[in-house]
Parts: sequence; structure tokens; C-alpha cells
Amino acid sequence: MIYLTTTVISVRVREEVKRLLEEGGIDVNEEVRRFLEDLALKVKIRRYVSMWDELLENIKPSEEGFSVGSVREDREGH
Repeated sequence: MIYLTTTVISVRVREEVKRLLEEGGIDVNEEVRRFLEDLALKVKIRRYVSMWDELLENIKPSEEGFSVGSVREDREGH
């Protein structure tokens, strides 16, 4: 069995807001959890994109026509 570490986050909202959401059949806890998990994923993606940008900024682009020549070479080799 896998155990995930969790933490509690408390958020204060107006009582009317909570009541309206619950009357509308909204599971407030689940919606907040899902929103925060999606937001965390976006932050993670931004970090990876930033890392990739740093890795690629010093790499020179390929010469003009490199891909055409490479594909042609592969085709002729078979």
C-alpha cells in the first residue's frame, strides 16, 4: 500500500458562499483540492519548461538543410 503525506490548508470564505455551493451540490473540499492540485501541476510544468529553456539556450540551431539531407541519407541507406 502506498501512503501519501498530506497537510491541511484552511480557507475562510463568507458563510453565504459555502452555503450556496453546498446547496448547489458542490463538494467544496473536493473542488478546492482539485483546483490546488491542478495549480501545482501548472507550477511544475513551468519549472520544467524553464529548465528546458536554460538547457537549450546555448545550443546552436542546425545548419540550413540539415534535416532534408538527413532524411535523404536515411532513405537511400535502405
